[in-house]
Amino acid sequence: MKRLFAALKIYPDAYFLSSYRKLKSALHHEHIKWVEEHNIHVTLKFFGETDERKIPAICSSLRERGLMTSEIDLQLSGLGIFGSAYAPKVIWVGIEPFDQLSTLMKNIHGDLATIGFEADRQNLVPHLTLGRIKFLKDKVLFDHILSQLKTIASAPLRIGEIILYESILHHEGPEYIILDRFPLKKELP
Repeated sequence: MKRLFAALKIYPDAYFLSSYRKLKSALHHEHIKWVEEHNIHVTLKFFGETDERKIPAICSSLRERGLMTSEIDLQLSGLGIFGSAYAPKVIWVGIEPFDQLSTLMKNIHGDLATIGFEADRQNLVPHLTLGRIKFLKDKVLFDHILSQLKTIASAPLRIGEIILYESILHHEGPEYIILDRFPLKKELP
């Protein structure tokens, strides 16, 4: 069994990374598990523990979807939280425009359903997770810091591939191993 997910690898610019570091520094007193900069990605489908015999079918499905999908132009923009305002669970940054990415996610989930992987029950909201909140000591200060940094943004990014990762959990954090890459269709000028 391997713990798998399909994702778009994100390589944010220096300005975004600087803003991300400011956010982490401003919230250093809180119990938040931050995503390591080298692991920043947008999850398209989380498989969880998966029988290794299913990997070829997953790869075939992702390869076909990649060939039918144009490269994605996007920008990271704006902070948000998942969970309630009283008990936030995840800090995320939005993606604009999200239509093409949302369509890709829906298509991937539909494709994978045909080979036995149920579509996720929650709404597919394109986002990039920055941190998972374990516990907040000062909710008022947390809200204030998020409102100050809510305009976090990146330069425009072009994404040219889907990646199938294996996630190996370690005490110090997850290790992501690339199992395969699936190029997206290049648009002719």
